[in-house]
Amino acid sequence: MKVKLSRGDLLFNAVNITLCGIIFIIVVYPLVYVLSASFSSPLSVLQGRMVLWPIDPRINAYIDVFKHKDIMTGYKNSLVLVVFGTTTNFILTFIGAYTLSRKDLFGRTFLTMVFAFTMFFSGGMIPTYLVVRNLKLINSMWALILPGAISMYNMVVMRTFFQNSIPDSLVESAEVDGASQLYIIFHIILPLSNAIIAVICLFYGVAHWNQYFQALLYINSRAKYPLQLFLREILLLSQLNDVVDTAGWVDALLQSEAIKYALIIVASVPVMVAYPFIQRHFVRGVMLGALKG
Repeated sequence: MKVKLSRGDLLFNAVNITLCGIIFIIVVYPLVYVLSASFSSPLSVLQGRMVLWPIDPRINAYIDVFKHKDIMTGYKNSLVLVVFGTTTNFILTFIGAYTLSRKDLFGRTFLTMVFAFTMFFSGGMIPTYLVVRNLKLINSMWALILPGAISMYNMVVMRTFFQNSIPDSLVESAEVDGASQLYIIFHIILPLSNAIIAVICLFYGVAHWNQYFQALLYINSRAKYPLQLFLREILLLSQLNDVVDTAGWVDALLQSEAIKYALIIVASVPVMVAYPFIQRHFVRGVMLGALKG
């Protein structure tokens, strides 16, 4: 049965569609622009002639990026960091969030305040470095994982999800039937938490993938550099060539501009490829895990 919309409904839908279209363009255009710029003539980009589609297409920038053999080493190290780091983050965050979501936990409010304190105050860079050094984690991947093993924000989002989306009666009935806590976690809580798991893993995974400053502080072996440090190195070398190569400084400057855009694409592609597969869970998890009251 076809429902006839009133004039007000039609106007409301038209405004919504217009606003969504404008937001879509604002979000998508920079991505398309960077991708097109990485394949375009650097001169056309600097002159502003490239607006949307590549002009004088070429792949020179990508050739210059991937001719550095360390790129694949960086990809491997970043993937290892993302896998182990996200797994560690999720396990610890889940333990904290599920525990704080239990109404029968004694001192739950006080413990939440203790955790929340870390959102506003920290020891600072130098004390943190001294702690990492004394734990003998320097030049180890664990130096990039353990100091930030739990994000209080992510823990609060997950705790709120458990409180609002999983009925207490469901857990209580399982306990009455004699189910252990481990059974409840693995057979009830986790299967019902796919959405929030996707959200938390994406947050942690993207943070690890973009790991840069901590790696600069704690990692001193090139064999253990994550991708972001190698990309930074390539960018700095291209800018240094602008100064050193005085004979062809114009060409070097143009090529360094193209390399900047290519580096953005190289660093962003894995995240952009992974996101569509978890988009459905991500949107639902963000809505269900949003703070309420």
